[in-house]
Amino acid sequence: MDTSGIKAVVFDCDGVMFDTAQANRKFYNEILKCFNKPPLDDEQFQNIHMMTVTTAVEYLFPEMDDHRPVYEMIKSIGYASVIPFMLMEPGLLELLDNLKQAGLVRGVATNRTNTMGKVLIEHKLKKAFDIVVTASDVANPKPFPDQLEKIMDAFALLPRQIVFIGDSIYDQKAAESAGTWFIAFKQPGLQAHAHAVSMAEVGELLKLSKYNS
Repeated sequence: MDTSGIKAVVFDCDGVMFDTAQANRKFYNEILKCFNKPPLDDEQFQNIHMMTVTTAVEYLFPEMDDHRPVYEMIKSIGYASVIPFMLMEPGLLELLDNLKQAGLVRGVATNRTNTMGKVLIEHKLKKAFDIVVTASDVANPKPFPDQLEKIMDAFALLPRQIVFIGDSIYDQKAAESAGTWFIAFKQPGLQAHAHAVSMAEVGELLKLSKYNS
């Protein structure tokens, strides 16, 4: 991976910036419980981890023609209740600071929708990013390239001037379609230009060591 021309580093949220397994499982299990359905099995959890809320609801409640009761329950319970259970990836703050010192654009491309703002506020990351693009900001969520293309347009960047860090096949396909560099985070099975298992390793791949204190 040639890092010499990189001008922006874009992060997926769930599974990259945060370990959201406990929070997401807790939230969706609460919804399922309200409709007398069993808790998520491992396959279901792996799938909803990549999905927008809309797609997840359709996936978990295929027998329902009208999903309005589910959305009403989601609104009633509110994702904010489980945001504190999201665990920030160690080294994220240091990496973001190093990216800022290096003069690189810091972005987020996530299939979250209206919960992303609450996540950033709760974990004091509101000012840590130059641009945040959610599924509700574009016509098509990941695996489509719309989010990455929106970031490119916002900063007049070429595809190879962006590195996208993700952990799902949706992220991989979005990067492939957009033509950006892709770092797979803690997912050795994904096809990527590079793989990393920690934020420190991402920093090394991006040759940010000179900014470390």
